[in-house]
This record gives sequence, structure tokens and C-alpha cells, in this order.
Amino acid sequence: MYAKIILQAGKEIAVKRLHPWIFSGAIARTEGNPTDGDIVEVFDKKNNYLATGHFYKGSIAVKIFSYVSTEINEQFWLEKLEIAYNLRQTISYQGGVGVVNCYRLIHGEGDGFPGLILDFYKGVIVFQAHTIGMWREKEKIVAGLKQIYGESLLAIYDKSSETLPAEFSKTIENSYIFTHSPTHSFTHSIPHEVLENGNKFLIDWETGQKTGFFLDQRDNRALLGQYAKGKKVLNSFCYSGGFSVYALKAGAELVHSVDVSKKAIELVNQNVALNFGETDKHEAYAEDVMNYLKRNDQYYDLIILDPPAYAKNIAKRHNAVQGYKRLNVEGIKRLAKGGILFTFSCSQVVDRELFYHTIVSAALEVGRQVRVLHQLTQGADHPVSLFHPEGSYLKGLVLYVE
Repeated sequence: MYAKIILQAGKEIAVKRLHPWIFSGAIARTEGNPTDGDIVEVFDKKNNYLATGHFYKGSIAVKIFSYVSTEINEQFWLEKLEIAYNLRQTISYQGGVGVVNCYRLIHGEGDGFPGLILDFYKGVIVFQAHTIGMWREKEKIVAGLKQIYGESLLAIYDKSSETLPAEFSKTIENSYIFTHSPTHSFTHSIPHEVLENGNKFLIDWETGQKTGFFLDQRDNRALLGQYAKGKKVLNSFCYSGGFSVYALKAGAELVHSVDVSKKAIELVNQNVALNFGETDKHEAYAEDVMNYLKRNDQYYDLIILDPPAYAKNIAKRHNAVQGYKRLNVEGIKRLAKGGILFTFSCSQVVDRELFYHTIVSAALEVGRQVRVLHQLTQGADHPVSLFHPEGSYLKGLVLYVE
């Protein structure tokens, strides 16, 4: 039924250990002529079935989504979606009730959907495929989502054009692939208001960054609230102001939000107003963060450094490390004595140990004593497969700076 990938002797070990990637160098031969995104079955040298996945002509030749030989149909994807949905119920990110009505439903390999992100925003799901294989499963996955959510599903928006490889992304446009009411236009109801731990946020999945919000920082924003009362806070790379809103809710004396994007600054101001009305405790600046840190003589009690990924691949890792070091040097300089630093990296190729040592190097350059209070990662709705540690992309440290 599907093309066959036969592995070299010994290369089946990683598959049997349930790692979801097969590298091109592990392949002995191919039976059939699969193209990018085609479903293939993987066999060992003795022709024993190992797994099923999507094929790609690149370094990662197969991304596995099943270790059982079966037909890949609507029922297959429905069962996998149900497992992911039940996990979100277990961790209390349930479909639109209570103080949280936005969460990640599918987190790539962490949920057995390599190359796919599904984010839920109070009835609206943003579908974002990073591989053409997952994008081609769209109709089956949408059918499963409609069955799981029923009448509570308002819309599904495909935002894959900016995440698919270039040869595919230029052939598609972002669009609504399902709306509960054919006559309803979501364009006129964006931004869309959601709740996170009781805080209100406006989501623009059509033109906003990523799928519209950085859901992975939910738990870390909540932790920040424990430290922000009475503090002067700087939220750098603030985007829509998640950390800013939490700091203000916790009773911060003042909060400054900085982002190079003017659109982001407009959104953070809207979110602050949505939660607190007019307030003189918040100011936002559309400015490059490094320039702001270098020119500003304000000292803060609490600083958040949450930059975008500095490295998308191994070749850029060295430059990324230097970038993180320079940023944290300037951040530490701007902390008052006894200040708290929340510092993050979301670059997958910069692992936790390398990030830690980069921050050590920054602290040594500034010459201040620093203690680690917390080591942070992404929220539980961004699960990591035990067999795919690469899925743990978000690293964070909470530091006490003397």
C-alpha cells in the first residue's frame, strides 16, 4: 500500500527505542518512489515492520507517527486526537470553561504528530503545519476535531504558509478551513478575547506572531506573579504583553514593555487596558531591546529576557550563543541589587546545558554574584516525548542577582 524504507543493519535500534526521526544515512534502500510528504512504511534489514511515517528528501528522511502497521485514515487520526485532548483534560486545559480557555492541543512529536501544531483559542483552532506530510492530512484531522469538539468548535484557521518549506508555502494561502457558521466572518471579530489564569488577552491568529500567542509561557508567567509585587519590572521582547499583564495583576509598582514591533506594542497596550483600564503603572516602547538596555539608565527589580529563537539550525548556534550572552550581560547590568532575572531561550539547537553555561559567562563578565532560583521549561500542554528529548525546546532560568 505504501512505499517501503529498508534500514541498514543496526539502524533499527533507534526506531525500536521509539525515536520518531529516521535520518537519511540510516537507509539502505527504498522500494517505490516516495516524494516529500508521502506515507511510507519502515522495515529493518530482515524485512520486519518497524514504523509508519512521512517521507522527506532531506537529513531527516522519515518522521514517524505510528509504530503499528495500520491504514492511515480518519479513524487513525481521530484516536490520536482523542488521546491528546484527554491529556489536556487531565492537566485542566479543557474546552473553553474556567479560568483557562486557550491551550496547545497538538505539540508535534510530543503528541505523535511530527510537524503539526494545533492551538485552541476559546473555540477557534489554529492549524499550523511545518511539514507537507502533515498539511496533506488536514482534511482527516479536521474531521476528527469536529467530532471531538462538536458544536463548541467555532472555526479552524490554517496558518501554514509561513511554516511549510518554501517550495510548498508559496503554493498555499492562510485561510479558514472550517467555520461553524458559513455566514460568520472571523476577520471582523479579531482580536479574539481569551482567558489565561483569569487574565484577559486579545488574540490575532491571522496577523499575529506564531499562532497568535505564546502559550508555552503560561506556567512561567504565573511564577512571575509570585515575584512581581511592589517591583519595577521590565518585560523585553514583550510581544502582546503576557508577562506584563501578570506583573501588573500581581501588584508591580511599574511595568515597562519593550518590543521592536509597533504592532506588538499596540497589542500590549490593548491587553493592559483590557485588564486594568487606564493605568499609569505601565509604559510601552517600540524599540530594539539591546538599544533600550544600553541607552536606558533605569534600574529594575525584575527583568524578563524572552527573545525569539536566535538559531534555527546548528550552523547558527555559535552566533546564537554570543547573542544570548550579550543580551544577558546588558540585562544583568540593568538589575538593581537583589533583582530577579527571568531569562529564556527557545532555540532548539541551544540545549539546556549550553544555555546555562552561556548565562554563567554573562554573569562572570558583569562580575556579580548570581543564584539560580528556578529552572524553567514549556507548559504541560507542550508535552515532550520521553523518547524525543529534542522536543524540550524552551529553556529558562530564574536568577537572583546580588
